[in-house]
Amino acid sequence: MQNITQTITKYSAAAMVAIFSLSLQSCSESPDQFFGIAVLNTNIINDFATPTLAKHINDETVEFADIPSSKKKGDEAITMVNNKIAYLEKSLNDIKALNANSDDRKAIKEKSVALYKYVIPVYKNEYTNYAKLCDSKADQAKKDEIISVIEQKYATKFEQMYIDLMDDGKAFAKENNLNVNWGN
Repeated sequence: MQNITQTITKYSAAAMVAIFSLSLQSCSESPDQFFGIAVLNTNIINDFATPTLAKHINDETVEFADIPSSKKKGDEAITMVNNKIAYLEKSLNDIKALNANSDDRKAIKEKSVALYKYVIPVYKNEYTNYAKLCDSKADQAKKDEIISVIEQKYATKFEQMYIDLMDDGKAFAKENNLNVNWGN
């Protein structure tokens, strides 16, 4: 009886290890899911450190005299930036939770995390300050100065980080037969 118990225990342990192994593998996202979270979600920040983003933030404050419904409360730009920060932080957490079980996934995950960690502080500081100026209808020269500093200080590095991530993303998409239109 003891031999039977030992045999069952031995096989049970092996079976549990196998099941645990399979469950870990099943926690791995499909290539499409991984790609969507780590690469495609960065589309939300592709206008970072550009005049386009500044315009979008400022446009939140525009009122039209002949359209009463366009009347603003005075916090629209800061609300937009705060919402973007919340989304970026959620995206960063989603990326951190990805299973990087191969070299290409690990590289993409690291580059994506680095990209978000690069832009979030700028949103929390410079873009928040810019949004406050927009909401308070501050002098355009003050707003332009902040945007110019953001572009000079962050645009080049951001662009390189973004391109590096997209290059890895393109290789990953090709390797995994993902149908991605890169707009080329």
